[in-house]
Amino acid sequence: MHTFEYVRATDTREVVQLLADDPAAACLAGGTTQLDMMKDGVLEPPTLIDITRLPLHGIERRGEILHVGALVTMEELAADATVAERLPMVRESLLQGASVQLRNMATIGGNLLQRTRCRYFRDPTVSACNKRTPDSGCAAVEGVARMHAVLGASERCIALHASDLAVALVALDAAVHVQGPSHSRTVPLTEFYLTAAESPQRENVLEHAELITEVEIPLPPAAARSGYLKVRDRTSYEFALTSAAVLLVVDHATIRQARVGLGGVGTKPWRAYEAEHVLTGAPATTATFLDAADATMRDAWTVPGTAFKVPLARRTLVRELQNVSGVDV
Repeated sequence: MHTFEYVRATDTREVVQLLADDPAAACLAGGTTQLDMMKDGVLEPPTLIDITRLPLHGIERRGEILHVGALVTMEELAADATVAERLPMVRESLLQGASVQLRNMATIGGNLLQRTRCRYFRDPTVSACNKRTPDSGCAAVEGVARMHAVLGASERCIALHASDLAVALVALDAAVHVQGPSHSRTVPLTEFYLTAAESPQRENVLEHAELITEVEIPLPPAAARSGYLKVRDRTSYEFALTSAAVLLVVDHATIRQARVGLGGVGTKPWRAYEAEHVLTGAPATTATFLDAADATMRDAWTVPGTAFKVPLARRTLVRELQNVSGVDV
């Protein structure tokens, strides 16, 4: 790892000003992604700003919205009573997203900003990576690509977004509060992430001198049921091959409301609007669920190594729709 200057900050505005003054500086919170990438030589910030002392740690329910500080850990959010009662798919995504040790370190803001696990991106000896070096090519398209994306992908980049939590939050219409040097703004997560097809080198709309301070999670109706299903190579800590976050409100066997997010398949946390359109107002049957899954995966872009993900993602979504709705397999 290269040498760097370490700065411990205690004020949010101090952090954003430090970032504004140094275009190459980076922030350190839980460090579960940042330090790995520095060790790999992918990131080499000259200045590392420790933000763990910022006052961004609380969880507070205000009416029907849960406000979560960006420095709340994954374990703290999973243990929250409101999350357990009203947001089971968020809790399940957190518990399945990392080991206990990592959940006690990793922050919510950091999880939403985690970089791709693409082996080619994380290996500086690989020259063809449009995410690291624009217009250099994509080694994954011709290489081993089993853990890569099929939605939002193109010949420019098929790097997968790895967060489980972000999949659930995108489905719930969560938003992030962002602080800049002289402004603040709120960005819906559905508009926060960029696909690799749009911009391989840029994964979200956050500017360099901006900092996520809070996540705002709308609580679903009390009648809603939700869940998160993650398919992976092993049941212990592992990244998703495919996953589905599903929320349904079913009334007299008819789906009145549907929210669906997909993971393990997108270059960003994938909101499955096509599935929601098929589901809303339709009977809660396996036939409906199959139609929703087909609509979601219709525009998948695959290479030989990722083609298996299309039928697997369909089956994952159908199974979780069955689980949440109570329809028999």
